[in-house]
Amino acid sequence: MKNDANVVTRTAAGGQGPGDQRPPAGTSGKYPGTSGALFGISGEERQGLWRAWLLGAGLISCVAVVNVLTVRHDAPRLGTLAPTIWEASSALVTMVIFAIPAAVAVWTTRVSPRWWRAAPVHLVAVVLYSVLHVSAFVALRKLAYLAVMDGPYRFGPLSTEFPYEFRKDLLAYGLASIIYYLSLRRSAREAAAHAQTATTAVASFDIRDGARLLRVPVSEILAVRSAGNYAEFLLADGRRPLMRSSLGALEAGMAEHGFLRTHRSWLVNPTRVTGLRPEGSGDYAVELGAVEAPLSRRFPQALAALRG
Repeated sequence: MKNDANVVTRTAAGGQGPGDQRPPAGTSGKYPGTSGALFGISGEERQGLWRAWLLGAGLISCVAVVNVLTVRHDAPRLGTLAPTIWEASSALVTMVIFAIPAAVAVWTTRVSPRWWRAAPVHLVAVVLYSVLHVSAFVALRKLAYLAVMDGPYRFGPLSTEFPYEFRKDLLAYGLASIIYYLSLRRSAREAAAHAQTATTAVASFDIRDGARLLRVPVSEILAVRSAGNYAEFLLADGRRPLMRSSLGALEAGMAEHGFLRTHRSWLVNPTRVTGLRPEGSGDYAVELGAVEAPLSRRFPQALAALRG
């Protein structure tokens, strides 16, 4: 089929002029998603970690308040300031070292290791968690006591106090690990569902036909051909709107929707191809229902894609 080389002479009022910097293509029907990884952490992972941290921080804060009130009730002679320093220092350090179970949870969700691989990692992590927790809250308490209390803070014998704290840290680490793991799994499921929705969404393309904007489903565009300073869209319903743009400017955007360049003046939608007819000398006619588009031998990749 011969290409229509007639030059369109009408002016597209309100359309894109030569100096217009707007992109020639429109929407694609894709959903905006999380972008790029920060320090190796993806967007959905950051969301899961942040949600788990907020939950953990809320639980720790509640426990700290309850403990202060309990000490105030059971040992009123201690007052409120001392137990507040104890609990606040422990809570602040815990909120920071939540990064340890968080990192292990990220690794676990990514790798899904067997228990004999995960167990040593958790063992090292919980020991590090407890050592950092105890050493940091002791340092904070000593500083706080120097600032607002009459005497120094005494932690007690390490041989008895550390095992006591370690038992509590073991429970806190285990609970934090579960919360982070479940939150990351939830974020992964939400991301998968979001991606599925984006995949199944109806993609569309904006055609600026003069002063009008036509939002057309990509599946309804049979082909696009060059028409002088315009591009002509051949739609399934018979309409042929014109857009002031070169075919080359449209090609990249249309390629995202699977369109193939079959001729220097034609882009075709392979999902609407109903047949290929040899024209001789290696050329073909691409049948798109009632519309035909040329397929030049100079575009062998398009022929291979349509045959495949």
